[in-house]
Amino acid sequence: MQPNQPYRFSVAPMMDWTDRHCRMFHRALSQKARLYTEMVTADAVIHGDRDRLLGYHPDEHPLVLQLGGSDPAKMRQAAILASEYGYAEVNINCGCPSDRVQAGAFGACLMRAPQRVAACYRAMAEAVDIPVTVKCRLGVDKDDPRTSLFTFVRTLAEAGCTVFIVHARKAWLKGLSPKENRDIPPLDYDLVADLKQAWPKLSIILNGGLDSIDACHQALQSFDGVMLGRAAYQAPGLLSKVDSAFFDTGHAPDIMAALARYRPYMQSQLAAGVNLHAMTRHMLGLFAGLPGARAYRRYISENATRPGADLAVFDEAVGYVRCSEGVF
Repeated sequence: MQPNQPYRFSVAPMMDWTDRHCRMFHRALSQKARLYTEMVTADAVIHGDRDRLLGYHPDEHPLVLQLGGSDPAKMRQAAILASEYGYAEVNINCGCPSDRVQAGAFGACLMRAPQRVAACYRAMAEAVDIPVTVKCRLGVDKDDPRTSLFTFVRTLAEAGCTVFIVHARKAWLKGLSPKENRDIPPLDYDLVADLKQAWPKLSIILNGGLDSIDACHQALQSFDGVMLGRAAYQAPGLLSKVDSAFFDTGHAPDIMAALARYRPYMQSQLAAGVNLHAMTRHMLGLFAGLPGARAYRRYISENATRPGADLAVFDEAVGYVRCSEGVF
């Protein structure tokens, strides 16, 4: 199949990870991947520090704001603000299993309230010109996943939603932590493939368990796009291969060239008073599997948090890899 190009490859929204420094780093590695913010709540967007919550560097585009909430009026207002800030898309979080989002009546628990999500979708889609999409799980707790997923998607599709990112696991709200929910519930790609066959005109993006370029290529035989989370974060060097592998850019993967693109941003942030560690914490796995990677991680971990740490610290760390025989 020919995947929907805007959604062909995405990096998942990840709380405490995909902040603006992380996204700029990922953008230096891939010019084409679709990037997502950490989830922010509609209430926070409406009442909080908008520039801090919604601000981003123009180079991060294409960039999506992920919203958490279940009140149609608030979600509508937050979507309007997202549009005004220039986001390419706004995504409704119906997949996060944490206690905090359960208490706020959003996240994965909304899989059991498809009509409410549909009301949010309609309110948002009627108010903005940018796409409104949904990210969900297969189901919740002991619910039958086929019934839960198909009912949820049918309800949202009838409301007009055409793009669904499906994390191919159930969410266990009782008995598993958010961390355990990322690993313990079994993956069911076949069920998501059945969903795509049932609604071939919908864009179905597969999320969950994908950990390599080869795995993504395989998934793209059945789905309109792939979304990687931890694999992209923990071994971000993978992202340097995305543009050539999935978008036919013809550019060979080059991690050092990506670092050269990221360097001016790092320098500007240091000049603005940002701690070096705020950026390098997202880069520890960059050279995973290469000679010198362990020394690189150790040096960064021990030195980037020190007062006054600057790019000389980062350059010293990279030197452990660059000087490893036969790597670059």
